[in-house]
Order: sequence, then C-alpha cells, then structure tokens
Amino acid sequence: MEIAEDYLEEARRQLRGHKRMGEGAMAQLKDQEFFLTLDPASNSVAILVKHLAGNMRSRFTDFLTTDGEKPNRFRDQEFELTSATTRDDVMKWWEEGWLRVFTAIEGLKPEDVMRTVTIRGAPHTVLQAVNRQIEHYAQHIGQIVFLAKHLRSGEWKTLSIPRGKSEDYKAVRSKDR
Repeated sequence: MEIAEDYLEEARRQLRGHKRMGEGAMAQLKDQEFFLTLDPASNSVAILVKHLAGNMRSRFTDFLTTDGEKPNRFRDQEFELTSATTRDDVMKWWEEGWLRVFTAIEGLKPEDVMRTVTIRGAPHTVLQAVNRQIEHYAQHIGQIVFLAKHLRSGEWKTLSIPRGKSEDYKAVRSKDR
C-alpha cells in the first residue's frame, strides 16, 4: 500500500503543477490574446480551458462509480465560444474543473488505485485513469503555455529556469543542499 500512497501523492503533485503552470501562462495574457485563435483550425486559450473544464467535469464527477464520459457532456460544444463569453466565465470553468479533479483525487485511498473505473465504457484501473488525465491535461496546458509564450513574445516571463541561466540555477541549488 505504500507504493499506492506514493503514487497518489505524486499524481496530486503533478496535477497541482499543471494547474500552476497553466495559470502562470494565462496570467500573462491580455484579454484579446486569451480569446485569439492563430488560424481557423486552432484553439484559443479560452477554448482549451473550456475543453479541459468539460473533460474534468465529466471524468471526475462520481469518479469511482460512474463512467467518465457522462451522457450530459457535449464535447463538441467545448470547442465553441459565444461573443458573450468573458474571461471571468472561462476562469470560473477552470476553477470548477480543478475543484472536481482535486476533490476526487484527494478522496482516493491507496486501496482504490487498482479498482476498475470506466471511461467511454472501457475498463481502466484508477491508476490508468488518473495517468490518462494527467497526460491529457499536460498536453493541453502545454498548448496554453506555447500560445501564451508566442503571443507575449518579448514580454513573456518564463515559468521555469530562464534561458541562459541554467548554470546559475545549478549553483544556487548546490548551495542549498
């Protein structure tokens, strides 16, 4: 059970890190950049957030007891916004989605890790289902970071070690040990 406890803690750590990374990127965007699509086939940051929130709601509502693809999820609509959609609306969806994720994940016990849940009718262990979502969220948050970095260009503030500062970072880390 110790491995399962460690797994759940690592899953929580990764999810918190993905949320923090997304928020760090979104905070740097102006409102018009938040809704901008680079071309007709692309998603804006706002659309990516709407999709993530829809996925989070579907996957993590009644996580252990119902299929992760809820009948009231209309995925295609997650890729549509109206002109009335505000940044506050989008950020509310973001927070609600993450609240569902963390509520479900925090409620898991080590003995749940090998339980079976379904997503679109297919069986997954809890471990597989959580890993699937971590991967999915990382992919879309990577897109958010990429878009924000592209749109902010020279005004971008790095979310990790700045370019050309790796050796400085290593030197500080070695002093801390």
